[in-house]
Amino acid sequence: MYFKLCKDIIANMSRVIVGKQDCLELLLVALLADGHVLLEDVPGVGKTLMAKALAKSIGGIYKRVQFTPDLLPSDITGFNVYNQQNGQFQFQSGPVMTNVLLADEINRTIPRTQASLLESMEERQVTVDGQTRSLPKPFFVIATQNPIELEGTFPLPEAQLDRFLLRLRLGYPNRNEEMLILERFQAEDPLPELEAVATPERFAELQAARMKIQVSDSIRQYIADITRATRQHESLRFGVSPRGALALMRTGQALAALRGRDYVLPDDIKQVAVPALSHRLILKDAELLRGEVPDHFVEQILDQVHVPVPSE
Repeated sequence: MYFKLCKDIIANMSRVIVGKQDCLELLLVALLADGHVLLEDVPGVGKTLMAKALAKSIGGIYKRVQFTPDLLPSDITGFNVYNQQNGQFQFQSGPVMTNVLLADEINRTIPRTQASLLESMEERQVTVDGQTRSLPKPFFVIATQNPIELEGTFPLPEAQLDRFLLRLRLGYPNRNEEMLILERFQAEDPLPELEAVATPERFAELQAARMKIQVSDSIRQYIADITRATRQHESLRFGVSPRGALALMRTGQALAALRGRDYVLPDDIKQVAVPALSHRLILKDAELLRGEVPDHFVEQILDQVHVPVPSE
C-alpha cells in the first residue's frame, strides 16, 4: 500500500526534477512522517520547483510566501475583515490554509513573523482574534534558506529549528544531470503538464497508517543510545532533545514504509540520522572556530554506537 503510491509520487516528481533521488525520497519521508523540511542551499538549484512538483503530485494546494523584513504574522495566518454589508467580521484566510506551503527565505523576516509559523507547524491550527481554525490535511511546510547571504537576515532560533523534522541540502547537479536539465527545459516547462497521482485525503490516510509501522525494543534502544551520545559528546554544547528522538523514530518509520516494509531496520535509522538530527545540535565555540559542522559529529556517533542485529 505504502510502497506503490510513494514510488508513483517520486516517479511523477522525477518527470520534472532531474536527479536528486535521495532528496525526493527524504522530502516524501518528511511528509509521510507528518513533519516539515528546511531546505538550505544556494538559489537556483530547484527548491521551489521541488515543492511545486510535490504539491501537484499529491493533488494538493500549493502556496508560497516570500519572507521579507516587513512581513507581518497576519500575512501568514490570516485576519478578520469587517463586512459593511452584513455588519460582521469575516475571516480572510492566510497562505497557511494549504497543503504545501513554501516559506521562501524564512530567515529574511523578523523573529515575530517566524514565530507565527510555530503554532501552525506544531499544532496544525491557527488562532486569530481568539478563534482557532484547523489547517487542511496534510499540511507540509518547506522552508528555504540561503546559507551564503547572511546580511540582513534573522537566524532561526533553536526552538524553531527543532520544529523542522529534516534539514536537507540539494547541491549542484553533476554534468550529465545538468545536460538533461537543459534538454528537458529547452522547449517548455514540464511542470504545468504534471498530473496528480494521489489525493490529499489518500495521503492523509498513509500518514495515519505510518504510525503502525513496527518499532522493536532494540530499535528504540538504538535511537535512545544515539540521542544520549549527542548529549554526552565532548564537542557538543547541547545534544538532541526527546523531540529529536521522536523525529528519528518517525522518519525511520516513514522510510521503512517507503521501502515497502512494516517494520524499521537499523539501516533506516542510520540513513535518516544526519538530516533528522544535525540541525538540532549546538557545537561548542572551539568547534565552530575550527569550521566543524554538526553532520560530522552525527556520523561520528553513528560509527561509535552499537548497532543492533535483527535477532536482538
